[in-house]
Amino acid sequence: MKRMLALLLTCALSLSLLPGCTTASAAAKELSAPEVTVTPADSEAVNQALAEFGLSLLQNTREVEKKPVLLSPLSVALALSMAANGADGDTLAQFETVLGGNTSLEELNAACAQLMADYQRMGGSTTCSIANSLWCDPEGQIKEEFVGKCRGVFDAQVFQAELSDSAIVKDLNGWISDHTEKMIPQIIDKPFEEATAALLVNALYLKNTWAAEFDPNSTLEREFTHESGKTEQMDFLNAGQRDYPYIQGDGVQGVVLPYDDGRMGFLALLPDGDLDSWLDDLEGSDLSQLIAGAEDALFLHLALPKFEAEWSGSLTGILSELGLDAAFDPSRADFSQLGDNPEGYYLSQVIHAAKIEVNEKGTEAAAATVVAAAGAGEPHTAGIRLVLDRPFLYGIIDFETGVPLFLGTFE
Repeated sequence: MKRMLALLLTCALSLSLLPGCTTASAAAKELSAPEVTVTPADSEAVNQALAEFGLSLLQNTREVEKKPVLLSPLSVALALSMAANGADGDTLAQFETVLGGNTSLEELNAACAQLMADYQRMGGSTTCSIANSLWCDPEGQIKEEFVGKCRGVFDAQVFQAELSDSAIVKDLNGWISDHTEKMIPQIIDKPFEEATAALLVNALYLKNTWAAEFDPNSTLEREFTHESGKTEQMDFLNAGQRDYPYIQGDGVQGVVLPYDDGRMGFLALLPDGDLDSWLDDLEGSDLSQLIAGAEDALFLHLALPKFEAEWSGSLTGILSELGLDAAFDPSRADFSQLGDNPEGYYLSQVIHAAKIEVNEKGTEAAAATVVAAAGAGEPHTAGIRLVLDRPFLYGIIDFETGVPLFLGTFE
């Protein structure tokens, strides 16, 4: 039987995560292994590739789903980067192209290590922690060097567990729930197939506070027009006579709401016309240029919905279309650096779930991804009025690198 590589990639953002506090499962045994380390290093090529990957992931998923979506590109990218360390040949080359912008695996690893280190020492009141783990089936034949890379590069905990046993459902869901402050209480509802060899889990916790909070007394109900044309009354956050980074480009305007950490912010882009047409034509470099072109301007009035959003679904076909097709093809996949099974490994399934809350104080978000495998313009000089009362693009963005941690459409 073809041996599966099951890669569980979990990105989560929530309220609290105690440093060094982990939940060991009842059925899983924590293992130790030699670490293969890397020196963290920033990479402009990787950062740009991750920005383009994030936008393409959102565009393709929305096109398939035909409804609003919310994703964590960073979660998916970090977990896939762990998987890349088990790949070789053309399969590895695709990972290096899609995630690394045609850089080497070593540069991709170093850039991931740098991003993880940066995000876990943010300023202000931002709290961010990233936890990774590798779950190995006793019969998975996982190579020690691969385990060492997961531990050394991604600081992953290593567990051994029967991945086809029913106990893995409670154990894995419990691990994810603990690392997402219960925002993602369940990611799987049944054990993995008997041939599953390993799970890679990435948990990202993030909570941000606005640099300038919204006054709860100014939160008022107003009408929002959905993409379908249907209208709905909902609560809107309101601010006036306040400076914000303003974005104006060809057919779009928007705002960046900075967090008090001085690095991250909440992005909202409102097209002049319909979201569909504008988003279809948007490229990763366009989004980066829009963000880079933001300039402070006086907002006479800013209003945006106070909302919660969540999405879940499959990314398997979408990731294949984005350039990782070899990894999902049993006849082409090369994960020979992952383990010693003579029949090989290939990716078979990617499931993602994400949730975000936007309120007067800031944002809170969580995401989880399960990957299993079988066998831009000038601002106005006058005061600006921007009311996001129809479909718009939003996200949580790292200004320094342009890397999107979360991207979504509110429509």
